[in-house]
Amino acid sequence: MAQHSRDILGRAPSLADTLALRLRDEIVSGRLRPGERLATEQQISETYGVSRPTVREAIGRLKHDGLVVTRQGAGAFVADPGAVSVFRLDVADFTDKEEIRNIVELLMAIEASATEHAAARRSDKDLRNIQAQLDAMQAAIDRGEPGVEEDLAFHRSIIEATGNPFFRDLSDFLDRRVRTFIRTARANTARLEGLTQAVQAEHQAIFDAIARQDASGARLAAETHLKNAAGRLALYLKP
Repeated sequence: MAQHSRDILGRAPSLADTLALRLRDEIVSGRLRPGERLATEQQISETYGVSRPTVREAIGRLKHDGLVVTRQGAGAFVADPGAVSVFRLDVADFTDKEEIRNIVELLMAIEASATEHAAARRSDKDLRNIQAQLDAMQAAIDRGEPGVEEDLAFHRSIIEATGNPFFRDLSDFLDRRVRTFIRTARANTARLEGLTQAVQAEHQAIFDAIARQDASGARLAAETHLKNAAGRLALYLKP
């Protein structure tokens, strides 16, 4: 099943993904201790049989996660756990329905709240932008496409309408970690099961509530959308 998921989503883990996980395991297990210097790019490249650009990309991911720090001219070092100030979200198995449920709960708490604020605060310009993304999704559907990128842009336009940069930053983080997987799987489910227009109707309900500046209605519409998305994903993950 995991192989099928990778095939239909169109992306297996990259070499940088795999290397970052290996190095992360070295750090989390304690084999590499806080303050300890990592091997050089060349040494890591030779040890794991990957290119130096791949090593740099993997180190960059660990740095972003707060697991390593780099010092000019000295290399990369394991970060002091007490100094780490970034939030990490490592999902081990996207085919595990329990993990999917936990992720959806997190997304619901964030996205439903953001949609509520967007409805209360949106400007006419914000509404026009949200409408444009909704129309772009419908155009993609009409072309027979799943419209995943248009979907992401629609939800991003709602986040922007909150006027809260922290919502935007957290949304960016979640987009990189989990949201793209869930939406891609959901979009494939909708396409395969003939549910694409049902998904679009949920987006329309969110837009209508935002247009009315109905904050509680917008929140409810966003929660309903995410609950339904979780149900479609569970359907997709059935053996």
